[in-house]
Amino acid sequence: MSINFRFAVVSDLHIALPHTIWDHPSRFHLVEASIPAFESVIEHLTQLNLDFLLLPGDLTQHSEPENHTWLQERLTQLPFPTYVIPGNHDVPVLMANQQSIGFADFPHYYRKFGYEDSQQLYYTHQLLPGVRLIGLNSNFFNEQGQQIGRLDTKQLIWLEEVLAAAANEVVLVMVHHNVVEHLPHQSRHPIGNRYMLENAPQLLQILRYYGVKLVFTGHLHIQDVACSEGVYDITTGSLVSYPHPYRVLEFQQDNHGRQWLQILSHRVESVPDFPNLQNLSRQWMGDRSFPFLVKLLTQHPLNLPLAQAEELAPSLRDFWATIADGDALLDYPHFPQAVRHHIQTYGAIANDGIPTFIDNNSTLLLGEAGEQGINNNSLLSTQH
Repeated sequence: MSINFRFAVVSDLHIALPHTIWDHPSRFHLVEASIPAFESVIEHLTQLNLDFLLLPGDLTQHSEPENHTWLQERLTQLPFPTYVIPGNHDVPVLMANQQSIGFADFPHYYRKFGYEDSQQLYYTHQLLPGVRLIGLNSNFFNEQGQQIGRLDTKQLIWLEEVLAAAANEVVLVMVHHNVVEHLPHQSRHPIGNRYMLENAPQLLQILRYYGVKLVFTGHLHIQDVACSEGVYDITTGSLVSYPHPYRVLEFQQDNHGRQWLQILSHRVESVPDFPNLQNLSRQWMGDRSFPFLVKLLTQHPLNLPLAQAEELAPSLRDFWATIADGDALLDYPHFPQAVRHHIQTYGAIANDGIPTFIDNNSTLLLGEAGEQGINNNSLLSTQH
């Protein structure tokens, strides 16, 4: 059976009505642009004859009721179905407080956007004939009350039951935390690991067993496509931080079961109060990068002395913005060799040393329907 559908992914909206905006001198999020940027995206997407839209978490600045209400009302007006999941910013507390809704309250705001069962924070929905979406909740509170990225046991059992029943369907999985590493040794890195799903290996094992190939994530605020033994984790940057990206994707399956996914990325270039959004946003990020860069350089695996890290950090001012942009090429020849080499590992360089530009615009050959264990060389073609 041939299947062809077009959809979009817009991640980490961090919607903030003007009166809810909190300010902090080191925040990377340009939440002042959240609503006009989203309106700009919607204006474009409504022209594309989409089948559906995915929003993989961090819908709001910090789970303010007013921001959830604004967003769900706006989504109701869209001409295509939209599906959401919670990010860590959407369910930051177990019980509601003066600022945020409670953990269990989230589905009640989004009953029309995946959560027909408002008693649980994960769901499945048949998008089209032969096409199924699974929306997972990766927000978990441990015994100390700390919020971490993890799928609880009950959810994993439910997931296996859903996948077993969906054996002949194309399955898309949406989850906020990253499932495949997008940064060097991300799951073990002191900065990067909080963006990873703690039990990602367990989830990947389940997905591979049932032949699921596509996972859509957010949280990390970068444009990146990563693959682990046939499972692609396509993470999309935040709409409120440079480069303000979103994706339009087209899936095709021919009559022989061969599957492709075309990925095209777009950026919000300007909004009314920020006519030069791209330059301003990149500068905004650079202006706030110094503490982050010092931490990166002084922690494992570089472990540089503080004085040396503070000396090198200004040269890395645009380091994170370049990574966020996707398809990064990074080289600082004046750095000490070990530091230079480590920084290069964050770029779009494959194991053979050749640049591999797949983060923004590419076409992925996914293999055949039902095929399991596709290797990392399943790239059909790339465009930059």
